[in-house]
Amino acid sequence: MIDSHCHLADETFSADLDAVIARAKAAGVERALVILEAGNDQEETEARRVHELWPEVRAAVGIHPHAAHEYGTNVDRVVTTVRDQIRRSPLTRALGEIGLDYHYDYSPRDVQKAVFRAQVRLARELTLPVVIHTREADDDTLKVLRDEGKGDLTGVLHCFSGTAALAQAGLDLGFYLSFAGILTFNAAGGLREIARQVPIDRLLTETDSPFLAPVPHRGKRNEPAFVSHIVTALAQLHEIDAAEMDRHTTANFHRLFRP
Repeated sequence: MIDSHCHLADETFSADLDAVIARAKAAGVERALVILEAGNDQEETEARRVHELWPEVRAAVGIHPHAAHEYGTNVDRVVTTVRDQIRRSPLTRALGEIGLDYHYDYSPRDVQKAVFRAQVRLARELTLPVVIHTREADDDTLKVLRDEGKGDLTGVLHCFSGTAALAQAGLDLGFYLSFAGILTFNAAGGLREIARQVPIDRLLTETDSPFLAPVPHRGKRNEPAFVSHIVTALAQLHEIDAAEMDRHTTANFHRLFRP
């Protein structure tokens, strides 16, 4: 199994990181993609510890829309910060998570878009896939991906919880859709129907841990070992066994991120 999006370098895991990784391995998780906030020295240091404990782990580096206000419209600083950290992190396989978040609006929307555009351009230059965060910003997110992606950008809409229209637009761009614990929530019937319609060769599984623990762990700290519940949920929706879904989503991860 693969956890294609987790925050193992977050301080939430620092006290028992070795145990969290041991449980992931025991659950059959082959590897994970650890999301790192560009410019966060503490996370960058902790990521080295993660890699020592779990050499198969790979990383993604980017400036989250919540942090965009720290850069304003200084595009040069955005690019330098991300590029320099990627150079220091040879196990980086993607640029992200990046995107737009109009739900919380922690950063002004024009600033979010400027920071997002700069990073998409950088991803194209470095030929890296992107990990996209989008919340209540579907039209603007798609516009940036189309304008700056120029048709040759790959990536994933992570922790997908959007509309059927967003799902189809992402697929049309050649993107993958990754599902997390929300898929298992009682009220997520509409999301499950969308996941049922996504081609198996475009599905990814993730935890987004420490957030959004799946049923039956909802309300607890999430961790990579729990990705098995997402695999099972997707398998049931596509009417195949979990082992077959695992093979598909693992192959999809390797195809996209070339770990």
